[in-house]
Parts: sequence; structure tokens; C-alpha cells
Amino acid sequence: MTRVKICGVTREADREAVVAAGADAVGVIADVPVDTPREVTAERAGDLVAGVPPLVTSVLVTMPDSVQGAVSLQREVAADALQVHATLPPEKVGGLRARVDANVVAAVDVDDDLAGYAAVADALLVDSTDEQGGGGTGETVDWERTRERVADLEVPVVLAGGLTPGNVAEAVETVDPFAVDTATGVEREGGVKDHDAVRAFVGAAGRGAA
Repeated sequence: MTRVKICGVTREADREAVVAAGADAVGVIADVPVDTPREVTAERAGDLVAGVPPLVTSVLVTMPDSVQGAVSLQREVAADALQVHATLPPEKVGGLRARVDANVVAAVDVDDDLAGYAAVADALLVDSTDEQGGGGTGETVDWERTRERVADLEVPVVLAGGLTPGNVAEAVETVDPFAVDTATGVEREGGVKDHDAVRAFVGAAGRGAA
């Protein structure tokens, strides 16, 4: 069964809707150098994470400029998993993994050094990225190419990039990922989730896996 992460949660009501819809993970974004309505302060991220119930994974999403910065942020937020975008090379992601009490997800572009990141991270998230390495572009990745590039990796692969209730089933059928991730694809407006779309996304991801 393909797992589902809903990212960019900024409000308690949205967090509760994500959990109620049956999503496996709730993502909060903090300390990123890109302009996004989904970013919250570290304090706010900690509050949102603290309300994620047991058996649902909380994920802190960030774009650190140093290992120490990511370590300090994770200690403040205390998420179950730490997702870092490709601002750190593989060797530093490995160093980060050794210093935090959380699973580390390396968010990468399909043309990045996937094997290098897979060797040092607990999971990979393949996303469409902008010039600064950030996700949330709303653009899909090449699913066929992604399937080819991740086929031999031994870590879980999360597929992101432009996924919506309307295309996630096809994406799951094509790539066969461990999980799928969306933020903009289930929003009513920037940073505010559409609860009907969240439920539809979770349901469609399940149909694709079936």
C-alpha cells in the first residue's frame, strides 16, 4: 500500500483533516530561503508537530545551509523525520543523520546523485525543484525516468512534484513508490489545505497502489 504524506501544513485544522483523511505523514516547513506561504516559524512548527498523533509520522521540511543548523532546528521542532532538500551534499547528509534522533529524508531532483544520497539517507524524496533546490513548484517529474533511476535503490522512495487527486493514481502505477507527497496539489489557497482534496488524494493514492 502506497503511503501518503501531506506537506506544508500551517494550521491545526488542516493537520487534523490530514490525519482524519488517513494520511501517513504530516509535513511542516520551516527555515527555508525560498518565498512560500507554507513556511512557519520553528516555534510554530514545533506546536504543529506536537499535535500529530501516535502512529502518524511528523516530518520537518527544511533547506539548511549547514549540518549544525539542521541539527539545531530538529532539536527545537522534535519531528519524527527530517526532510532536507539538496542544499547539503551526500556526505553532509550522512553527517546529519548521525547527529539527529530522527529518520533523514533527502529530497532530490531525479538527475541528482541518487545513489550517493541513498547511501546516507533513510529515504529519498524525488521532487521537481527550482533554481534554489526547493520543491513545491507544482510541476510533475518525469515518472518513467524516475522509475528507471530508482529501480535499484534499496531505500524507500517518496514521489513528489505536482501530484494532485487527479494524477496521483497514475503516478503510483507508473513509479510504484513507497510513498507519495503533495502540498500545492491539495490547497484551496497558498498554505491552506482543501480538506475535500486531501481526502480525495489519499483515496486516489490507494487506488493507484491497488
